[in-house]
Amino acid sequence: MTSQPASDGLFESFRRAEMLIARSRPLDALQALGPVLESQPNDVSVQLLAGRAYLNSAQLRLAEQAFERVIDLDPADHYARFALGKALHRQGRLAEAHAQLKMAAAMDPRPEYQEALGEVRVRLAAQKSDQPDK
Repeated sequence: MTSQPASDGLFESFRRAEMLIARSRPLDALQALGPVLESQPNDVSVQLLAGRAYLNSAQLRLAEQAFERVIDLDPADHYARFALGKALHRQGRLAEAHAQLKMAAAMDPRPEYQEALGEVRVRLAAQKSDQPDK
């Protein structure tokens, strides 16, 4: 949380949610994060954590919304673009995923970004080759 927490309770809830995500318990993390999200909806770190929890619990539309919110608040956040690309990919929205992953990889050429971009490119090519010629 980048802004000062309204109370120590919110900070503790945020830290608990982080720990729960690390332990692969995204639904519990979302429950812990609820008051923090309500109190600080424009905090990038809060939205990122919520997005990760939504993505890890297959709540893909909510993940998409959280990562889009981060990008609205901080357009240079390469991780949010990567994670948004992953959420879009999992929804089968390959062209949109490709755009976000391409941007993330251009901003920061991490191997996991490059790998995700390559996977989407392969799927787009396969999709294109499956379509009959007109």
